[in-house]
Amino acid sequence: MPILRSRASVRRVLGAAVLASALLLSGAPLASAAECAPDDQVCKDNEANAAEAKEIDAQQAKTKESADKAGKDIEKVGKQLEECKPGSDSCMDKLAKGNGEKEGLTGMTATINGFQPDPKDNAQSAVTSTCADFPALLPEGSTDPGQTQFPVSDLCKLLGS
Repeated sequence: MPILRSRASVRRVLGAAVLASALLLSGAPLASAAECAPDDQVCKDNEANAAEAKEIDAQQAKTKESADKAGKDIEKVGKQLEECKPGSDSCMDKLAKGNGEKEGLTGMTATINGFQPDPKDNAQSAVTSTCADFPALLPEGSTDPGQTQFPVSDLCKLLGS
């Protein structure tokens, strides 16, 4: 429901808003809440707006500071990566400053180098275990030569088990 106001009250409000804007642009200090009359809503609104603006400015300053710090960190890491190309063990060792990092890299390298997929030398053991265990996992009837077009037992025979 719209609020109906007289032209005189609208002019007063607009006049106060223009005055407050002029004061803000001139840099003049705003009246504090204690200086506002109890029924002067424009003064109270200006006071609240000034407080919010001050809070926003403080938050923007913190955000800018954090962004600057993050930018410096990213730049530092970028320089380190430029100096240390992938595959350069000596350079990577230099970047891994602490003993914990070096020990971790050494352990990880040993784990990766020692990884061999099973079976590494004997594929027959994998076929035998698969043909022994796999049919039990299939739905009923899938191992029966009369129920399926290509029973598992035929596959296992082809694989040599």
